[in-house]
Amino acid sequence: MFYHLIYPLHTDISFLNVFRYITFRTIYGSLTAFIISCILGPYIIRKMKKMQIGQYIRKEGPQSHFDKAGTPTMGGILIIFAISLSTLLWTDLTNRYIWIFLFVTGGFFLVGFTDDYLMQIKKRSKGLSASGKLMLQTAIGLFAGVMIYMVPGFDTSVTIPFLKDVAPDIGAGYILFAAFIIVGTSNAVNLTDGLDGLAIGPMIIACVTYMVFAYVTGHMKMAEYLQIQYISGAGEMAIVCGTMAGAGLGFLWFNTYPAQIFMGDVGSLPLGAMLGAIAVVTKQEILLVIVGGLFVIEALSVIFQVGYFKLTNGKRIFRMAPIHHHFELKGWPEPKVIVRFWIIAITLALISLSTLKIR
Repeated sequence: MFYHLIYPLHTDISFLNVFRYITFRTIYGSLTAFIISCILGPYIIRKMKKMQIGQYIRKEGPQSHFDKAGTPTMGGILIIFAISLSTLLWTDLTNRYIWIFLFVTGGFFLVGFTDDYLMQIKKRSKGLSASGKLMLQTAIGLFAGVMIYMVPGFDTSVTIPFLKDVAPDIGAGYILFAAFIIVGTSNAVNLTDGLDGLAIGPMIIACVTYMVFAYVTGHMKMAEYLQIQYISGAGEMAIVCGTMAGAGLGFLWFNTYPAQIFMGDVGSLPLGAMLGAIAVVTKQEILLVIVGGLFVIEALSVIFQVGYFKLTNGKRIFRMAPIHHHFELKGWPEPKVIVRFWIIAITLALISLSTLKIR
């Protein structure tokens, strides 16, 4: 919005020329989202307390979590609002990718909100059924895949990290592939959201990493120099990544140990989907396995645990899944688990950035 309202005035006020630069708008989009989160955070916490929307703790969970019962949840409303408003304020709204991103954000927000609403406000023991939730996510992911596929000139090849000349073109199959990336990332982030700041920290790190990829992918000269695929319009996604990182930092102010508020499914589901959509648009889909490696590990720990449990009639690989609970039950204090997982996320992000030169 600012881009359309203010930038045209640069012919009269030369200083306003800065609004054409993605870097400038990324910085201020990040700051806007951060400020919104910081200002509205206390209000959201008070509102959730007043409405008695508190976290439910499973009896089979670690005993150290029992004192978290009643902590306000559904804080994802704050995150998504900060991201959406900042994106609308600072991006070029004629860019198709921005509207695809907002569609994914809104769709997965509604799924997460419905699930949390049924549990927290209607006080049902379970929200949406697992199959119902997955069907809704898949439908939204497929529609997003179709929209991306229909962008004029969009390349349906898949970029393989570390390999310059290997990029298989999967044609219309890219729609299914994009949906898988979006839905898979959404659920992986959701599974990671189990400790104070555990999910939002790596999410911020992943967003900053993809901010770099989005910028160089959308910059013709840089893409040519780095020998990566140039995607016209993808540079605007750097601003989106900035708003996600800024909103995440603002939320982390209240979500850090001991948390004053949790994000809930209304936050974790759309955040993961948004990250997946950005990976698809920037043509760094497979690289998301490394950038979001921590989310992948968390998801695989659940898959392996459930599969092994069924195959061996009750035996377990981990003391509890997702894997962060395993380390808690081994005696690691919660802050140690969180910070060490953040360190892993930073290490994976640095490895991911190295692919720009190692090809």
